[in-house]
Amino acid sequence: MIDSNGQDRLETPRRVGVLGAGGQLGRCLVRQIEGAPDLALAFALTRKEIDLSRAESLSADIAALLDAAESELPEVVINAAAHTKVDLCESEPALAYQTNALAPAEWSQQLARREIRFIHVSTDYVFAGDGVRPYREGDPTDPRTVYGASKRAGEVAVLGSDPDALVVRTSWVFGPGRNFVVAILEQAVKRRVGEVEGPLEVVDDQHGSPTFVDDLAFALLAIARQEREEWGGGLLHLCNRGETTWFGFAREILDQAGFEEIAIAPVPSSRFETAAKRPAYSILDCSWAEGKGIVMPPWQDALSRYLAGPDRPEMLPPSSPAPSPATPPTSVRQEVSR
Repeated sequence: MIDSNGQDRLETPRRVGVLGAGGQLGRCLVRQIEGAPDLALAFALTRKEIDLSRAESLSADIAALLDAAESELPEVVINAAAHTKVDLCESEPALAYQTNALAPAEWSQQLARREIRFIHVSTDYVFAGDGVRPYREGDPTDPRTVYGASKRAGEVAVLGSDPDALVVRTSWVFGPGRNFVVAILEQAVKRRVGEVEGPLEVVDDQHGSPTFVDDLAFALLAIARQEREEWGGGLLHLCNRGETTWFGFAREILDQAGFEEIAIAPVPSSRFETAAKRPAYSILDCSWAEGKGIVMPPWQDALSRYLAGPDRPEMLPPSSPAPSPATPPTSVRQEVSR
């Protein structure tokens, strides 16, 4: 069935469970599921409901949750939970591996036994970051951080437990809550009111694709609506289209949010010391997803919808430009309706 917006719609609502429901992506997934007539929220788990870091009880906790669901079991579970504090992972490797690898593996095993489809979200950090062309799904991985290594271990463990699971890599996410956009705007406000002087320094030697989690959630749910056989298991890259540097991203944020007068200076990564080395190049090739109808909008368009949407940063002045209210990306909607 196709709705008036040209999107595939299921005759019977598909039950979807969300892990990491309190995070940027998880919040968008829950909101979109609750607003979709052809989807039903089976559960939305945060750390309060099931703590992925508690290795000693995790298996029993998952089993108890799924057993209690009985006839209301989800048909698809999307894992948006992770230990994503990249620098902190360097000093907390055990916690990183438990949360990013062992816990997803346990979910994968238990869901596979119940024939529940699993979509697990991963990261561009699984690659070395020294590439010269967008990374394809089958390219060799070589993570250079604990975060990247733990996420790669999670990919291997999930697919080892269930070869039919789908592992989706993405990059440079922004959405509700604390993120790069908010950090840049906070610095802009401080300079506008005179609290801080001088240009805002932003690194210009790291290349990637900013990804709006509302768009990512929409794409993941489009995949969840389709049958498992249409995708199979394995790896998939999903990001907003286009590429930039953190400096280029920051400049676009300021210009779109009405802070055109705020100066920023491009600096090398060596200007800031971090516990974990950031990849210099982490652009993902999304052509496989695009070939199957999942086409993400350009990141600049995604940013404008974020700045005008329900999760727009609170510090934006009332006079800032206001694009159309955030809606599911038209390009994804049209392509998915094939």
